[in-house]
Amino acid sequence: MTEARVVFITGASSGIGRASALAFVKAGYHVAGMARRADRLQTLADEITTLTVPHGDFLPVVGDATQIDDASRAVSETVSRFGRLDILVANAGIGHRGAVIEANWHDLETLMRLNMDGVIHAIRACVPAMKQHSGGHIMTISSVASSMVSPYAATYAASKAFVSSLVASMRIELRKDNIKISDFLVGRTETEFNDVRLGDGARKKSRLPAMTAEQVADGLVRCAENPRNTVILRWFDRLIVWGNHWLPSLMGYFAARQYK
Repeated sequence: MTEARVVFITGASSGIGRASALAFVKAGYHVAGMARRADRLQTLADEITTLTVPHGDFLPVVGDATQIDDASRAVSETVSRFGRLDILVANAGIGHRGAVIEANWHDLETLMRLNMDGVIHAIRACVPAMKQHSGGHIMTISSVASSMVSPYAATYAASKAFVSSLVASMRIELRKDNIKISDFLVGRTETEFNDVRLGDGARKKSRLPAMTAEQVADGLVRCAENPRNTVILRWFDRLIVWGNHWLPSLMGYFAARQYK
């Protein structure tokens, strides 16, 4: 019998992270989910124990993705519980809306620490554990905005550009260790992400099509079985990425109307 693979997910208490934890355990993976909100992690753990189908185990780990010590401790707890670590889903992140010059610096710093530091800390904590079992798979949650001219969402877009650029280079660095990296360019998704956005508040009602967190989670599970370098889940998001490349000024105009 093949030993179940182990997944470590950041930002597991809500949205894509929570949906991913459920999707992976239902697919037979063991999952360690890290987040700051202990009550939500426990609720997720309780829900998993009530599943009536065969499933993997879930380990809730309270921690802050922006703190390297928390990430290292969470990975140690994961390996102690399950004996190995195979997959990282670097999901924790937050948005921001508003002009860069007028924005509250604390909001911008919070975004950069979570969206950028959080990814680096998770990768640096997980890779040594992956090497112990001859390789692994890192999946990062980036955005179609990573290549977009994004007035009034500039800091968020830049933080996701950082993620996509970082992992494109790290993919080559880690190839010798048999560690794959998949970068998910995720489009608009219906989660509480918009409600907790920093800066000028929630985005206005949009007519753009939105995915569910469960659709993204299912894509992550499929990618775990069949790794790809870059993943764009919908044809609409592929059009956005195409527009970012060929018509950046036009895409910037539409972004300004959306976010201002």
